[in-house]
Amino acid sequence: VQLVESGGGLVQAGGSLRLSCAASGFSSDYYAIGWFRQAPGKEREGVACISSPDGNTYYADSVKGRFTISRDNVENTIYLQTNSLKPEDTAVYYCAAARHCSGSPAGYGTWGQGTQVTVSS
Repeated sequence: VQLVESGGGLVQAGGSLRLSCAASGFSSDYYAIGWFRQAPGKEREGVACISSPDGNTYYADSVKGRFTISRDNVENTIYLQTNSLKPEDTAVYYCAAARHCSGSPAGYGTWGQGTQVTVSS
C-alpha cells in the first residue's frame, strides 16, 4: 500500500502546478483522499479532500476557488490543481488515505513522502 506524490516545483506567484498522488497496492477510489501541506515551523494542515464513493470535495478556506482536487480511477491517481499560487502556499504537500474526509491528519492512515512546492514573490 503506497502513495507517491509528484508535480511539485518552483513557480512564480500567480502560477500553477498540478500535483499528482499515485496509489498502488489498493484501489484509491474506495477511500477518501486528502491533500495536506506543511510549511517550515508550522503544523500540517488540510488543504483539500475528495470523498468516496460520492466524490464530494472539500477545501480549506485559504485555497477555495484556487485549488481543485480530482481523481482518475482508471489511473488510480488523485490530482490537486493549484492555480493563482501565492508565496504563502509554499510548503511540502502530502496526500493521504482515510475512510472519510477530515481536516485532521489524525484520521489518515497511509501517507506519501511529500512533494515540495515553492512560490516566489
